[in-house]
Amino acid sequence: MNIPNKITVSRILLIPLFLIIMLFPFNWGDMYFLGVDMPVTHFVGALIFIFAASTDWVDGHYARKHNLVTNLGKFLDPLADKLLVSAALIVLVELRYIDSWIAIVIISREFAVTGLRLVLADQGEVAAAKTLGKIKMWAQIVAISAFLLHNTIFELLSIPFDEISLWIALIFTVWSGVDYFVKNKEVFINSK
Repeated sequence: MNIPNKITVSRILLIPLFLIIMLFPFNWGDMYFLGVDMPVTHFVGALIFIFAASTDWVDGHYARKHNLVTNLGKFLDPLADKLLVSAALIVLVELRYIDSWIAIVIISREFAVTGLRLVLADQGEVAAAKTLGKIKMWAQIVAISAFLLHNTIFELLSIPFDEISLWIALIFTVWSGVDYFVKNKEVFINSK
């Protein structure tokens, strides 16, 4: 397994740590930061999530720079992204920060696209992430991070950045999902 794939696997391995920090009843106290009162565990969980999400850029950059792009990496990278985002969305629903229907729409899109990728793989094609999918991913990361950090900084300005960014992420999620299916419609046309 090459270095980019190991970085991708580390992203997956950080998910249980993120879940433990966010959901177990640790009492590390609260912190007051830039006008926002938040539990220390949420701040630590947000840092773990942001670090894990940033490895998406690191592994991709390293793989392209050193010509280490593999089919395993093309499979593992989006899987790691989907697992991380799904875990974070479920945590946000559990904490009652976001509505469950939003998480369901986003996670459903991820399952649908993963299913399509499996069909494509069965036909000998490995579909790497496209630009719209990457924008979708980063929009989701920004929105989730804003919620995990309790809208810090923007709270002082009375701007609901977390909610705005979540709607942007939702729009890109649906748009990129539809685009993915439209661009691969021949799978359904040619299927028996």
